[in-house]
Amino acid sequence: MRNSTSDIEEDLDREAERIPYEKLKSLADFIYIGLHGKYGEDGCLQGLLELLKIPYTGSGVLGSALGADKYTSRNVLAMSGINVPRTKAVSIKEWESNRDKILDILEGDMGFPCVVKPAREGCSTAVKKVVSKECIAEAFLTAFDWDNVALVEEFIEGTEVTCGVIGNEAPVALIPSETIPTEDVLSLKDKFLYGQGENKTPARFPEDMLRKIQDVAVRTFLALGLKVYARIDMFVLNDGRVLVLESNSLPGMTPSTVLFHQAAASGITQTELISRIIRLSLDVHAKKKGPL
Repeated sequence: MRNSTSDIEEDLDREAERIPYEKLKSLADFIYIGLHGKYGEDGCLQGLLELLKIPYTGSGVLGSALGADKYTSRNVLAMSGINVPRTKAVSIKEWESNRDKILDILEGDMGFPCVVKPAREGCSTAVKKVVSKECIAEAFLTAFDWDNVALVEEFIEGTEVTCGVIGNEAPVALIPSETIPTEDVLSLKDKFLYGQGENKTPARFPEDMLRKIQDVAVRTFLALGLKVYARIDMFVLNDGRVLVLESNSLPGMTPSTVLFHQAAASGITQTELISRIIRLSLDVHAKKKGPL
């Protein structure tokens, strides 16, 4: 199967037609966005479509940008009374000028093990579990290959869960799933390659905990200004607290991702889910009075 980035680039170079963005308005009445990460999921493409006045699926510019920036979104969520991991942000400039001081601060405030990741990437890109002070420099360099800000967060012992949310002003949470990683940190393969990762839908918790997970997911969706649909990744700790890791404003819909499974468990067919996403997106754009 040809599904690597280089494979797709080759296919696009050979088969795709390059379209100037100015022509999109005459070619498309509606855009169903199927992109992840920078430029596709962080508000950039959404901003372009806003300028062209073309309706599109998912959240607007602000919600997409907030969802893509883990550090900013965690600050917003914390101010809304939602539990998030202890997190410190380190820029390339800070790292290059105060490396020893940063290491001492991280060792004292965060401890080991910890997790280092880019501030604005998804799909577990460049996420590293760091077990000692001696290993953290390599993790920073890997993160800085993808962003100019790296995050250091506490290593969380608990059960990873994920919950889809669909709606606008009155969003509804789908049935949560439990994520069972093949490694300490969920990998890209776990998320996207069929048969690599394992998800249990519904998550293996009592009903009251499932409702708590759903409540946190909806509160996160509203606090970040998300629209139409999203997936919220969380951890359930042994003491019963639910910590929000991140939001995904354009969740994947491959065979190994969970949104279709959660919808089915909630009594929604694949066709119904896609139809709802399109209808909710059109509702958002019909009510717009501003650019976001």
